[in-house]
Amino acid sequence: MRAINTTIKEKTLGVIKYLLTFLNWLLIATITGVFTGLAGTLFNKTISYVTDFRGSHDYIIWFLPVGGLLIVLLYKLSGAGEDAGTNMVLTSVRDHEKVHPLLAPLIFIAASITHLFGGSAGREGAALQLGGGIGFQVGRLFRLDESDKATIVICGMAGLFSALFGTPITAVLFAMEVISVGVFYYSALIPSIITSLSSYVITLKFGIKPERFELKGVPELTAMPIIKVIILAAVTALLSSVFILSLEGSHKLLKKCFKNSYIRIFVGGAVIVALTFILGTRDYNGAGMNIVERALEGEAEPFAFALKLIFTCITIGAGFKGGEIVPTFFIGATFGCVFGDLIGLNPAFGAAIGLVAMFCGVVNCPVASIILSIELFSDANSIVFFTLACGISFVLSGYYGLYSSQKIVYSKLKHEYININAK
Repeated sequence: MRAINTTIKEKTLGVIKYLLTFLNWLLIATITGVFTGLAGTLFNKTISYVTDFRGSHDYIIWFLPVGGLLIVLLYKLSGAGEDAGTNMVLTSVRDHEKVHPLLAPLIFIAASITHLFGGSAGREGAALQLGGGIGFQVGRLFRLDESDKATIVICGMAGLFSALFGTPITAVLFAMEVISVGVFYYSALIPSIITSLSSYVITLKFGIKPERFELKGVPELTAMPIIKVIILAAVTALLSSVFILSLEGSHKLLKKCFKNSYIRIFVGGAVIVALTFILGTRDYNGAGMNIVERALEGEAEPFAFALKLIFTCITIGAGFKGGEIVPTFFIGATFGCVFGDLIGLNPAFGAAIGLVAMFCGVVNCPVASIILSIELFSDANSIVFFTLACGISFVLSGYYGLYSSQKIVYSKLKHEYININAK
């Protein structure tokens, strides 16, 4: 009888412990969601404002090199180091390292400067860094231990991603999946869902509209469309590897040619200005979501994907701040639109497949990519095509990735533990 009572007592205490832990995370994750929601709203409105300002004041692009000098100066004065960024956040989760306290405000200001003057960059790099920085500071505020700090950093990443893209479930899965490919940080599931949804609701309250697109030209699920999607996904996977190699190559080349970071970013900015005026269009400055929307309507210039790749590699390689995900959307959507049309797919549908496959190829997150397709396009009939495209892109993109601190824990080809960093 005494043994039975002891067992019941232990089980009761176990239930109480889990309940208290859940309530504790409910509070902390909600607070983190409020912070990331407000920060995401402010950042979203800031980027929208500076983008609109650049659009109505064409002359401002001439100041891109000067804006670059300001970015380098800010990072030098902060002591964060010019390479402080998303890799620092990912490492902090896996290895329990500290996130620089100024990382969040630095990326906010630097990304805004990049967008204001017309650098080719996105927002998600800022989302992961800003969110990770906020999460880390919340962890310090509540005096969380090292393990729980890692969880709250994931929450912060999910919260900001959700706030900026309006895809709360993708945000959760991406934050959990991107750190170590092949391993999900399941302990962060409930806290990050709470943070992501809290953040998402706040942005809606402030009038931030989530990214949603009407999916056009979805074919019947027959052999020929499946083969065409396989071909498009395979070529897009190769393009994702080319993009990553080009980003790395441009950074190394510019660093080798211009060892001084001030000269390097000034020259990079000047090259972007020159290319802009040579081409006679502003389509490749800023994030380019308007071009993504156009591609998803079935319209894209034949070499838009290549030009955006060049603009982005020079911008990021020179030291400007922002992110590579929206440029990835741009490259994938415009390429998918053009190549899809060549192989007989509806160009709008090809753009959607290209966007999702390209995203999967560069971040190595197939589950998050599949959910992204659902949240962006809300079309149940296309899920088989997107799932197929993500699977192919994931495998054929090899072990390349946007973030060098990302761990590829398990092989993409067989059940084998490899534990290598993304190339």
